[in-house]
Amino acid sequence: MNTHSVESRFILIVASALMLLIAPLFVLFFYLSNERAYREVVDHGQALLKANSLALGKPLWDFDEESVRQIASTIFTDRSVLAVHVHEISGGLEIKLPDHGKSQDPPGLLLSTPIHYRSVDGAKTVGSLEITIRQRDLLSDFEVDDAVYVGIFLFSIAIITAAAILGNRMMVTRPLLRLTQAIEATRRLGSRHLVDWVSADEMGTLAANFNEMQARLAQEENDLKRAHARTTRIYNLTPAKLYSVDDDDRLTAVSDYWLLATGYDRASVLGRPFADFLEETTRSTYENRKRHTREGVQAGSVTVKFRCADGRLIDVLIKEVQAVDAGETLSLAVMTDVTDLKSAEERNHLQAITDHLTGLLNRPGFEAALDSAIRQAAESGGELACLLIDLDRFKPINDNFGHAVGDQVLRQIAGRIRAQLRAGDKIGRLGGDEFVVLIPAAKAKKAALQISKRIAAACAKPILVDGNRLSLSASIGVSVYPAQAKTAAELLQKSDLAMYSRKHNGKNGTKLFDPLMASVAQERLKIERFIETGLREDWFDVHLQPIVDLECGLIVGFEALMRLNHPEHGLLPPADIIRVAEETGTIKRIGERVFDKAVAHLARLSSLPGLENSYLAVNVSPLQFSAELPASTFATLMKWGITPSRIVFEITEAVLMHHSPEVRQVLEALSAAGLKIALDDFGTGYSSLSYLLHFPVNTIKIDQSFTRSLTDEDEAVRKRVRMLVTGINTVANELNCRIVAEGVETEEQLQALVSMGVGHAQGYYLGRPQAIEIIESDLGRALPRNASC
Repeated sequence: MNTHSVESRFILIVASALMLLIAPLFVLFFYLSNERAYREVVDHGQALLKANSLALGKPLWDFDEESVRQIASTIFTDRSVLAVHVHEISGGLEIKLPDHGKSQDPPGLLLSTPIHYRSVDGAKTVGSLEITIRQRDLLSDFEVDDAVYVGIFLFSIAIITAAAILGNRMMVTRPLLRLTQAIEATRRLGSRHLVDWVSADEMGTLAANFNEMQARLAQEENDLKRAHARTTRIYNLTPAKLYSVDDDDRLTAVSDYWLLATGYDRASVLGRPFADFLEETTRSTYENRKRHTREGVQAGSVTVKFRCADGRLIDVLIKEVQAVDAGETLSLAVMTDVTDLKSAEERNHLQAITDHLTGLLNRPGFEAALDSAIRQAAESGGELACLLIDLDRFKPINDNFGHAVGDQVLRQIAGRIRAQLRAGDKIGRLGGDEFVVLIPAAKAKKAALQISKRIAAACAKPILVDGNRLSLSASIGVSVYPAQAKTAAELLQKSDLAMYSRKHNGKNGTKLFDPLMASVAQERLKIERFIETGLREDWFDVHLQPIVDLECGLIVGFEALMRLNHPEHGLLPPADIIRVAEETGTIKRIGERVFDKAVAHLARLSSLPGLENSYLAVNVSPLQFSAELPASTFATLMKWGITPSRIVFEITEAVLMHHSPEVRQVLEALSAAGLKIALDDFGTGYSSLSYLLHFPVNTIKIDQSFTRSLTDEDEAVRKRVRMLVTGINTVANELNCRIVAEGVETEEQLQALVSMGVGHAQGYYLGRPQAIEIIESDLGRALPRNASC
């Protein structure tokens, strides 16, 4: 009866807690979740109003009903929108969705905002945008997901309740019942009965204490007997090499296992100093171990070499415990054979400094070897040379053939480099495709140049991997200690600078460090600081160069050119800025800043007569091509009210040559929105006609080297260039692509382009890149009103 009573009370408490606490909290949570969801719908509606009112300004101003209807249809597709109403202020244009004639508007929350357009005379209100979003409905908002959450919640509560009841029955009721039975049996029968219950909680403690009370006398007697037996046998039978020494470190006792492991007998070792059994080089280590004689217990350890009876030397770890009792030092030490462990440590150390792929030294191993070599060279007055080797064209191998093939290539290259070295030279792999060689020699510079020449030749030989014939080369940087560097870090750094100098100047060869390289590195660091400060302080600006229609002689567009206007140094060379920005990854931030300013300039120029439909060409780096590019581009165009059809993204072959699916998707998204794509510097590098077939290219730009060659002194050169330009122009016309010639600097070049039918051109002869203020002033005076081709 008591069991049922306790369990019933427990169930009543759990049920009360569920009804009074959990149920109200669940209802409150459900209500607040619904309220938050509705607020998100309202906030989303406000965002739709704000974003689309900007987009509707120009179409309403131009009475472009198709564009207005398209934008309204886009808004109406949102699941939270019930109706859309666009009203032109004069009543000439009105769009309602859904189109139910004059039926009553659907019930819901009405949100509205005026639509403004930024014209030449300033901002004007051209209409209004109204959207109706669905009202809050608790039952209609209750979806399948909510039902699932409610079901999971109720199922969890049911499981927890059942677990609590079962746990109470298992952990409380059952042990209490068994304890009651044991007490009753002891009372009736007079003999000790134990409780058959074991657990790690309070009930287990209660049962254990009861059992201990019942069996205390017998247990104490058994414990004393077992303790006595262990005390008499433990020292000799323990599977450990135990021994004891006195204050003079003389052996006073040894265990049987100690004798078995060392091969000695007890009579021959007792009374002898323990140090007599140690290898001479480690005796001092043992004798100088820290010892304590104060009251209490002190433990210490030491690793020494122990000589066994058969002459074997083993590494042993000695852990000794000493205590002072009544003026007498008590000692117990255990001796552990750690020979295998020491060997494993040496192997682990070797693995820690070894590159697992090639078997060469890794970076930590090579740096340790370099530090040691520098110390030896400093003591002996010798010289060292450090060769830092970076493989050229290795990344395409990894990308095209996979890392397994790349690993085989690295192993073969490591073998080739090692084969060119002398016995005392050291080689390591710093990571990736970077190798490093250390050459100690009396004339280190001469030896390094000879060896690096052999290494470069070995790396240039074709490599056969899985039937693939692969070609590589090596860029090698050399620095010499102590002439060019005083420390290991400095030696590696200057080798690295020399290697990168070789890479930037044609690759495939050796470059000896020159102090000028440090200046170049400092100049690069200075440009990096200029870029970061320029982004922070808004030093970046955009100059515009006119693009002219050669048939009518009027400007039809502008190319946006990035400029960094330093407050002290003036305009910095853009090529250096772009090169460093692409190396450091800041080109994306610069591109976004430049594009925003360029579009803002186009919006200003659009107010000039004849430039209402002019376009803007913007250079885009390969590093800017990512999935976020279309969204950020369209956001900027919407901000300044420019249609995508007036923007041309100029890209180079570097963007297209790898046929990246991501690049293709980005180009197709931009093209689908109306934005134009221009292939810059066509006819140079690896330019392929396949790009024109497989990518949405609208414009082909003839490189300025072709334009300059049109007036070359060599008639043969002029003839070939004319044929090339004519061919490019013919292909462009057949593919319905616009063609623009770059670099027009003379009247003769201009007339040659006109005679070949080239439609558009740009260059210093037609107009230099200028700041927006200068272009706006000049064109405002020069262009006739309503001028067009």
